[in-house]
Amino acid sequence: MDTRGGLTEFLRTRRARVRPEDLGLRMPGQRRRVPGLRREELAQLAGISVDYYVRLEQGRTRNVSDQVLDAVARVLRLDGDERRHLFNLAQPASSARRRAPARPERVRPGAARLLEMAGAVPAYIVGRRCDVLAWNPLACALFTDFGRLPAAERNWGRLIFLREDIQALFADWTVKARETVSYLRLRAGAHPDDAELAALVGELSVKSEDFRRWWADHDVKEKTHGRKHLLHPLVGELTLDFETARLPDAPDQVLVFYTAEAGSPSEHALRLLTQLGERERERADAPL
Repeated sequence: MDTRGGLTEFLRTRRARVRPEDLGLRMPGQRRRVPGLRREELAQLAGISVDYYVRLEQGRTRNVSDQVLDAVARVLRLDGDERRHLFNLAQPASSARRRAPARPERVRPGAARLLEMAGAVPAYIVGRRCDVLAWNPLACALFTDFGRLPAAERNWGRLIFLREDIQALFADWTVKARETVSYLRLRAGAHPDDAELAALVGELSVKSEDFRRWWADHDVKEKTHGRKHLLHPLVGELTLDFETARLPDAPDQVLVFYTAEAGSPSEHALRLLTQLGERERERADAPL
């Protein structure tokens, strides 16, 4: 990944969304050619020279300090995910030293057993490229049979942007799609040398206009928690809450659980999906 170009565009898009008047800059009657903060205004508010900020935004600085990045993040009102992304882009060498070398993503047996034990709720483990690395039967019943897909297609980026049946499953598809783009953008900043991740981004940019447009927004977002509205072809509408947990010894792997409110129609729909899945497996195991 091009961290230098990514830094330039990230800072430019963050500047564009900040209104000068919100930071106490009042210039009555003065027309502005571009939205948001100018470079010289950001530099002034951050307490650094204009020349230094220009070189920072263009990726021409070395050994930029945490204090400078903190000041820029403060002026741009970056949230925690955006601040981390800024540090990854502006300090790629030091960020790389803080990270262990990228290794093939494998799920520990204990984590896989945890998925099996969580049989009452859909659950899966996703990796740094949005690959679905492990799953339980109810996740297959809810989303798609991951086990029957080629390994390259067990990826939320490809599923969300290239599979019409998966798109139809999400009533809030645009929200899910943009979250996927923002997560991949965050991971790309943390792993600029990941060739497979770069290839995935390139593929989706070519095949999906929506992905290409949202990738250019440079939004970043970590996987945490939220709510999803689904339209399942077998059990109808479901409203599910998801929670995530990052595995301590594999920080790029995220365990995702979907739950329904007790006594709700969605909880009933999940029980029905469980029963349907059990019957399907019984038929598959039955002797011919």
